[in-house]
Amino acid sequence: MTLNIAIVVLYLVAMLAFGWWGKSRTKNNSDFLVAGRRLGPFLYTGTMAAVVLGGASTVGGVGLGYKFGISGMWLVVAIGVGVLLLSLLFAGTIQKLKIYTVSQMLSLRYGQETTKMSGIVMLGYTVMISATSTGAYATIFVVLFGWERWLAIAVGGAIVLVYSTIGGMWSITLADQVQFVIKTVGIFALMLPFAWNAAGGLAGIQSRVDATFFHWDGIGVQTIVTYFVVYTLGLLIGQDIWQRVFTAKTPTVARWGGATAGVYCILYGVAGALIGLAARVALPHIDVATLGKDVVYAEVATHILPIGIGGIVMAAAVAAMMSTASGALIAAATVARKDVVPFVASWFGKTIDTSDTSNPEHDVNANRWYVLGLGVVVVLISIAAQDVVFALTIAYDILVGGLLVAILGALVWKRGTGLGAAWSMAVGCVLTLALLILYATGVIPSADGIYANEPIYYGLAASLVVYVVVSLLTPPTPAHIREAWEARLADAATDSVRDDAEIAATAGTTA
Repeated sequence: MTLNIAIVVLYLVAMLAFGWWGKSRTKNNSDFLVAGRRLGPFLYTGTMAAVVLGGASTVGGVGLGYKFGISGMWLVVAIGVGVLLLSLLFAGTIQKLKIYTVSQMLSLRYGQETTKMSGIVMLGYTVMISATSTGAYATIFVVLFGWERWLAIAVGGAIVLVYSTIGGMWSITLADQVQFVIKTVGIFALMLPFAWNAAGGLAGIQSRVDATFFHWDGIGVQTIVTYFVVYTLGLLIGQDIWQRVFTAKTPTVARWGGATAGVYCILYGVAGALIGLAARVALPHIDVATLGKDVVYAEVATHILPIGIGGIVMAAAVAAMMSTASGALIAAATVARKDVVPFVASWFGKTIDTSDTSNPEHDVNANRWYVLGLGVVVVLISIAAQDVVFALTIAYDILVGGLLVAILGALVWKRGTGLGAAWSMAVGCVLTLALLILYATGVIPSADGIYANEPIYYGLAASLVVYVVVSLLTPPTPAHIREAWEARLADAATDSVRDDAEIAATAGTTA
């Protein structure tokens, strides 16, 4: 166990070192927020896979395999499909825009200030993603070091906060590459073959588990549908994922590097389920009913794998959680600074310029303060909340039910208008939230309560109807807005796209 602890500690020290390394590459706003938009295929694929494969995919995926067999793969497969769809359908266009946030895209496409309300929803979503991951990797520290939960969260959160604050996206990208390699080795080269061997291979597993563990729908069709509705659709529009797309060097890198990451995620999900299935045979007496399914990962690492190798696997779990936490944290800081603070300030007649092109160092330092401040908030939420998943579910449901139609509509339907998008988001968010409250309080009876799918379905349906009807009843997007949008996409071919100043100039109101 001492060797395992030493390996995890070494990994944590390395993460801090990458923070300082990334700092040397961070010279301006673009470097800090989107790694200078210079990532090639290898770095981009690694960082995209790292940010989407967190604790739920790694530790949770193995636990689902233990409980349900091969069908435990569907959660991670749904994530992989989301990455594939985003990459093949939209990533090329998104990369060309040379922006920082989803809300900026809406303002550019629709020319409507009211679409900036999307930033508030996106901020809540990214904060909860980061808080969930922060609380998750603390469970590993509790097992390894015997710490109290609050101390484990504080220490782990501080490490993520330090390297994210110092070097921004460059530090996170460099750390992600290490995390990607550790996760790949830990899952595919170590856990899978060791667990499979301990279970006696395919023949040994088939002889000792029920045939339902090999059924594709063993986890339940409704659950599979839920995974695709929540995670696949959520990944199409999440700021934390889009911000990684913004780091790609070219549209081709964004498209095919992301597609490669999507395929990797699907294979990762299958591997996790197979590890859990093998553990069901090799470690049949794990009390998941009392301890929870997530304990299976640690049990495999400590009881099946040799000392040292188990440490690498535990580090892989921490890597998965930290990569998601850091990615969501910088996404939250970006949305807060670029979208939410200026939008809220406008309510009081104030204008805040978030771009200081005359003093790049000052601009980077301002971003660091946002990362630091929100990082502290994330750690405090993780310590205080016993069930962050509850809040995360609400954030995901509102994100998908309220914003999906307006965001994808901006990319695929030229007739969509700013008023259509604004009303679509308002109706979708309010209806989804109202239904979530009714289901959670039991006013509308449901065995699933807050985790019911109906709020998303009704929110999406209402959002779509409102978007189409209002867009058709209002004048088309003004020609100068459409021309600025098309010109921005065309500028990408000559690498002449302007950043924040152009966004402010071209995204004016057309109420």
